[in-house]
Amino acid sequence: MQEQRPLKGRGATGNPDSRYDSARRESFDDGWGTADEDVTPLRTRVEVDASRTVISHNRSPDLPFDQSLNPYRGCEHGCIYCYARPSHAWLGLSPGLDFESRLFAKPAAADLLRRELARPSYRCRPLALGTNTDPYQPIEREWRITRAVLELMRDSRHPVSIVTKSALIERDLDVLAELAQQGLVRVMISVTTLDRELARRMEPRAAAPQRRLQAMRALADAGVPVGVLAAPVIPALNDAELETILAASAAAGADSAGWEFLRLPQEVGSLFCDWLEVHYPMKAEHVLNLLRGARGGQLNDSRFGARLRGEGAVATLIAQRFARQCRQLGLDQPQAELDCGRFCPPPTDRGQLALF
Repeated sequence: MQEQRPLKGRGATGNPDSRYDSARRESFDDGWGTADEDVTPLRTRVEVDASRTVISHNRSPDLPFDQSLNPYRGCEHGCIYCYARPSHAWLGLSPGLDFESRLFAKPAAADLLRRELARPSYRCRPLALGTNTDPYQPIEREWRITRAVLELMRDSRHPVSIVTKSALIERDLDVLAELAQQGLVRVMISVTTLDRELARRMEPRAAAPQRRLQAMRALADAGVPVGVLAAPVIPALNDAELETILAASAAAGADSAGWEFLRLPQEVGSLFCDWLEVHYPMKAEHVLNLLRGARGGQLNDSRFGARLRGEGAVATLIAQRFARQCRQLGLDQPQAELDCGRFCPPPTDRGQLALF
């Protein structure tokens, strides 16, 4: 077998076949020396997604939203722990390097959303952006799909929540500030670590940790409600930073906080194990043992109520530390709900004027 090697600017160390493939491929050293040759840089490819609808619905009891929109499939940030990686298998692609280099954009997202919001049967509820892949990943600079969706949210006075780890969100401060004035937006900035070296290996194309804190401050100064999402918490890798992350975020203007225990569904488990062996071989077994201890002996537990928090002594201690620090920093105060009463359905394209 050929040894796994990190690729510059990429999170996954390989490109395993998806679980739906009928065949499996394995690389190996054939003795001709090609295994030691420099790997050609992996370039990002973007294709147009042909989805006809853009709102996704869920009934998960442990999620704070029931409808969401993802402007992109795949994510160039390349976070090795991303629970959305297995979704690329549905496209016939690998959850590994394909997930972070074979991307799909939805340029018609705002138009499709407009049609859905204009339906007489539509009932306004907060719409979550960034639930599967980051709405402000690098290709958003060119495609500007998230920007178009937010402009529609502003024009129709529709509540929206955003989760991102990108400083690109500062570009849309004008729209976000208008939404905030009407109680229509809340942003959560994901901060996994303050260690730049760990972040570079774990989230290779995401904004540096300190840059995320700066974005948090910019949002708070603009009057946009912003919180910190300390996720995922990984025992023996970044869990010791939990209090520091919360304190730095509070100093940057965060008024709320959340956390999640590492999830390793489907192919993410093997991808994360390979990544550990490449980047932290001396810690790998210890980290995995702690994860199994919080997941009933497995690397993943998909049960509602347990999948986001874990169980056992390690997970319980993390939850207690989080709650204590939030109390001390004032991050445990109840947040105002987003206002659904202002919603004004966008006009349809039927040519008929609105009565009011």
